[in-house]
Amino acid sequence: MGTGSERVAAPTCCERRPDAEEMDSSWASEEAANDPPGFSHLKPEQEKKVVFLTARVHPGESPASFICQGVIDFLVSQHPVARVLRDHVVFKIVPMLNPDGVYLGNYRCSLMGFDLNRHWQDPSPWAHPTLHAVKQLIVQMNQDPKVSLEFYIDVHAHSTMMNGFMYGNVFEEEERVHRQAVFPRLLCHNAPDFSFSSTSFNRDVVKAGTGRRFLGGLLDDTSYCYTLEVSFYSYLAAGSSAPVPYTEDSYMKLGRNVARTFLDYYRLNNLIDDNKPTHLSNSSLDGQSYHQGNGRNQDGEKGERRIHGSKEDF
Repeated sequence: MGTGSERVAAPTCCERRPDAEEMDSSWASEEAANDPPGFSHLKPEQEKKVVFLTARVHPGESPASFICQGVIDFLVSQHPVARVLRDHVVFKIVPMLNPDGVYLGNYRCSLMGFDLNRHWQDPSPWAHPTLHAVKQLIVQMNQDPKVSLEFYIDVHAHSTMMNGFMYGNVFEEEERVHRQAVFPRLLCHNAPDFSFSSTSFNRDVVKAGTGRRFLGGLLDDTSYCYTLEVSFYSYLAAGSSAPVPYTEDSYMKLGRNVARTFLDYYRLNNLIDDNKPTHLSNSSLDGQSYHQGNGRNQDGEKGERRIHGSKEDF
């Protein structure tokens, strides 16, 4: 694909190593070949904005892989939106957090019989090696003053609900609650199969060990942690009562819409100021209306992170 790829430090119990894909403008630069992966195109003194995505922690939720594929395909394409995003943001993606479970055909658990998405608080390097390694990587980045880990999104599939939707966290600060609703609202505008009305924000005790809940408590209040869910079977488009079955292509289209929403988010908050023509309609995301290829380097300036949220109830 032309992206940078690195191995997560710890292999699984079956010696499988999950790859962590990195996407930014440096992967396309021959001059950056000897620079540290991921950050070489940015100014040394500049804070690096990072978006971190994971998927397939529950191995049976295969739609998550197609969403990740859509995100990756779009980010490495030559579309103007993708080029601007690569110039300003580092994307780190772990497409398969539970490769042993996927290989064995498990629905929810790892080789050792653990639901890895309940062990983020204290993962064992022996029993949950991939989770332990990914958590270490995130904690490392969070402690680096030159890195701003802005988003963590864990991709899942849902067996009973329709459409795509998100779970977010609940906080005491009202302003932080409103800020957290901005990204799902923007995604709802971009993706006809995404439902903001099905999106919910909670602090359910039984979900305390999930990536969304744990990292929501670990990271600072300028970081946003979500679970992105998508139906196994169908979605309802606005104004329609007839369910539309999901296909591999429509899952990947949702992934592309997730990727483009990051640019809407950063532009809304003046964190990306770029004059390139990056408007993108839903129709232009159908099929292969964009081309993969090398991006180009461009330094981006980071502004103050003040998010304009809505005060509507949700």
